[in-house]
Amino acid sequence: MNRRSFLTAAAVAGASAFGVSAAAAAVAARRDASGNRIKLGIDNFAVRGWGWKGRALVDYAAGLKLDTLFITDLPSLGSLEISNATELRRYAADKGVEILLGSWSICPTSKSFKKDWGTAEEHLSLGLRLSKAVGSPAFRVVLGSRDDRKTPGGIEARIADTIQVLKACRNQALDLGVKVSVENHAGDMTADELISLIEGAGRDFVGANMDSGNAAWTLEDPLESLEKLGRYAITTSLRDSRIWQTDKGCKVQWTAMGDGGCVDLNRYFDRYAQLCPGVAVNIETIGGFAVEFPYYQDSFWEAFPKKSAAEFVRFLALARRGQAMDQYDGGDKARQRDELEKSIRYCRENLGLGVRA
Repeated sequence: MNRRSFLTAAAVAGASAFGVSAAAAAVAARRDASGNRIKLGIDNFAVRGWGWKGRALVDYAAGLKLDTLFITDLPSLGSLEISNATELRRYAADKGVEILLGSWSICPTSKSFKKDWGTAEEHLSLGLRLSKAVGSPAFRVVLGSRDDRKTPGGIEARIADTIQVLKACRNQALDLGVKVSVENHAGDMTADELISLIEGAGRDFVGANMDSGNAAWTLEDPLESLEKLGRYAITTSLRDSRIWQTDKGCKVQWTAMGDGGCVDLNRYFDRYAQLCPGVAVNIETIGGFAVEFPYYQDSFWEAFPKKSAAEFVRFLALARRGQAMDQYDGGDKARQRDELEKSIRYCRENLGLGVRA
C-alpha cells in the first residue's frame, strides 16, 4: 500500500468510526414543508486537500453516513467518461449515497473562466451529460467572482453573457431532465442579481445553488439571502460565517457550522425547511482566512452601485455583533477534515438535519 492509499484508507476508517452520537438522537429531526427529513451531505471542496476522487469520495461520505455527496469539480469524478460516471452512480447507490455534480465558470467573459473543457457551451454540455450519467438532478455552475463586478459593463454584462450560454443548452438540459444550478459565488452576484439571471435564462431549467457564506461577501445577511433565493434553490453549498467590524469596514471569515455567532442557525433552518422542500443541505466548510470589505472607502461602492441602504443596514447589524477570530492555514488537510466533521456533528446534534442520521 502506498502512502496515498494508506492516508485515504485511514481517513475513511476514521469516518466510519464517526458514527452518530447519542446527542443526535435527542434532537428532533427537522422536517421540510412536505413532512420529509432534510438530507445532509458534503461539498467535496471542503476536503480538497486530500485529493480524493470518485470512489474515495463516496467511501468518505458513506463512512460519515451522509445522504448526499456534492462533487463540485469535474476532475474529482475520477474520469470524464460517461461509462465511468454511470458506474460511480451505481457504486454510490449501493452505499446509500446520492451524488450531485458541479463545475466552475460558464461565463466566457468572466475573469474566472477557463478553457479546460472547451467553450462555455461545451463545458456546460459536458456537465449536463455527466450529471445525467452520475444521477445528479442538477449541474452546478458559477458565473465568476467579485472581480467581475468591476469589469466593463459591470456584473449585469456578465449576467447577460451567462444567460446566452445557458439558453444555448436549454434544449439539451430539458431533454436530459437535468437542471442547471447557478451559484452566488465568491461575491459575484447578490441574491437579487442571481434571481435576475435565473428568470432571464428560464426557470424551467435553471435554479440556484445557494451559498450562505458567499452571501456575506456581497454584504447580505445570509438569512435575507435565503428568503430571496430559497424558492429558487435546487442545490446548496452551506457554511457559517463570522463577521466583525474593522477601521475600514468589516471582515468576513467562514467557519465551521455553529462557530460563526452572527446568524441564528436554528432560525435559518426553520425557514430553510419551509422554503426549500426536498433540497439537500450540503456543507462546504472553507476556513482559515478573513476577507476585508472596506466599505468606508468611496471606491468600494463602485462594485455595488445598486446596493440598498436597507439591505446594507441589516448586514451592518451582523457585523456589530461579531467578534474577531484567529486565522489559520486553511490548506491544512487535517484541519479541513476536522472542520467539516465538526460541522456535520453540529448539523445532526443541534439542527436535526440528515435522513440516515
